Amino acid sequence: MKWLLYNALFAVAYTVMLPSFLLRMKRRGGYRARFADRFGRYPKEILDAISQKAATSAALPQRRIWIHAVSVGEVQVAGQLMRAMRERDPNVRFVFSTTSSTGWKTAEREVKPDDVLIYNPLDFGGCVKRALNAVNPRAVILTETEIWPNFIRALKKRGVPIYLVNARISDRSAPRYKALRWFFGEVFRCFTKIYAQSDLDAQRLTDAGAEPETVQVTGSFKFDVAHRNEAKERELRAWIGEGEILLGGSTWPGEDVVMLNAYKRILEKHPGVKLVIAPRHFEKADAVEANIRAAGFECVRRSRRGESAASPSVACAQCGESAASPRDVYLCDTTGEMMGLFGISAVAFVGKSLCEHGSQNMIEPCLCGVATVVGPYTENFRPVMSDLLAADALVQTPDAATPEARAASVEAELLRFFDEPERRVAYGQRAQAAVARRCGVVGRCADELLGQMENVKCKV
Repeated sequence: MKWLLYNALFAVAYTVMLPSFLLRMKRRGGYRARFADRFGRYPKEILDAISQKAATSAALPQRRIWIHAVSVGEVQVAGQLMRAMRERDPNVRFVFSTTSSTGWKTAEREVKPDDVLIYNPLDFGGCVKRALNAVNPRAVILTETEIWPNFIRALKKRGVPIYLVNARISDRSAPRYKALRWFFGEVFRCFTKIYAQSDLDAQRLTDAGAEPETVQVTGSFKFDVAHRNEAKERELRAWIGEGEILLGGSTWPGEDVVMLNAYKRILEKHPGVKLVIAPRHFEKADAVEANIRAAGFECVRRSRRGESAASPSVACAQCGESAASPRDVYLCDTTGEMMGLFGISAVAFVGKSLCEHGSQNMIEPCLCGVATVVGPYTENFRPVMSDLLAADALVQTPDAATPEARAASVEAELLRFFDEPERRVAYGQRAQAAVARRCGVVGRCADELLGQMENVKCKV
């Protein structure tokens, strides 16, 4: 009865959300040509790739490992895990599925020629069945909080091992999972093994119905995911030019205004500083540009580099890059360049942390040795924040009664880092050391997963 209710509610919810989903698809583009993937209907070349590449050599496994990640951050986690598993078993092959177009673009850089990239099916019984018949996976690995009941139950019925890696349950979601244990308990008990980020996440998973013996605490995979990209750093430095950089990384609506207000204060004492804003969703770039111009600055957009009208800055005759104006603010509205930006920044603010239930990844600037400021809302990275705050590796501003007060705290901390360069360097050094001490989780988990799969295979 409960599954009939779930399927009915899911159908209603999907129908209600479909218009906004189609609008987002139109704005972002990317996966329109592969929309049928979501119904478990794949192009012939994909079906051929799944069946033929797996059988190229007797040395290769006949069935692939299916790994799923929803968007950019989770895709990077999954990509790191795939690399670690390949290092240990060069014959392993993957079907990689994702949900968003931005996740797809990131995944294209993670998969190898022998892997297959698809969009995950909608959690309707028919879509799931067609997808599983097509892929016929050896095992399935889900990342973080990807809980799709019909998909997971169908795998269990087929006897396919299912793993949840880097698992977490947010402060917001924990009470809901616990209250709906009668529903989610059956889903969580389908997992062969769950690798949790923290003791608290492990407790919340068992409270939601997971079997305690299947839950293992590993720490956060995200300490292993980020890697500096020196080639990208040089490319971005050529675009921006010399000078200390203040970066608003993965900002959400409203946070770009906070960065612009902070920048005005910083310029009064430190006129050589340059501001770069990289919004989390590049389709919001037009609104960010409007805010930049409303604040009295000119906007230099990364996506328009090389266009003569992109900026009032004067183009360099030798290199084609723009010579910066003191009133330029740089808007990075492209994907895959965040680590390069962190690598050349002096001070960074991590976005979505002024929004409730939020925060983007603060490990990346810390790994680069950047003095980092985050707002009060970092629930998505609770175990990571606990480690970094204990190491005095970044600054988290306090919560406050009003958005204006929260913004003022961020502005003050950003200015202080430019006023006190020795303090800024010390924070960057502690941040880099804190991340280095927590690396190695992905490799240990790769060993565990391959061992688990071998044991399961032997039992069958």
